[in-house]
Amino acid sequence: MQAEARRAGISMAEFVRRLIRKQREERTSEESVSDICRRYSGPENGVELPPRGQYGYRPLEFPEDESPLEDRR
Repeated sequence: MQAEARRAGISMAEFVRRLIRKQREERTSEESVSDICRRYSGPENGVELPPRGQYGYRPLEFPEDESPLEDRR
């Protein structure tokens, strides 16, 4: 990579920035995983998915005598 950066007349940092930018631009033009899933799933394609669930935070509950926060001096 150093030789390539030197031939281009730029620093290694700039060379790496350009590589990252190029990769990011190429990936944004590709189809996303979500797009592929939508294309091949759903009732119109014979795939029945369960209804989307609600995933929320539910705090843990401990019996009074088993509390992990009790003072253990």
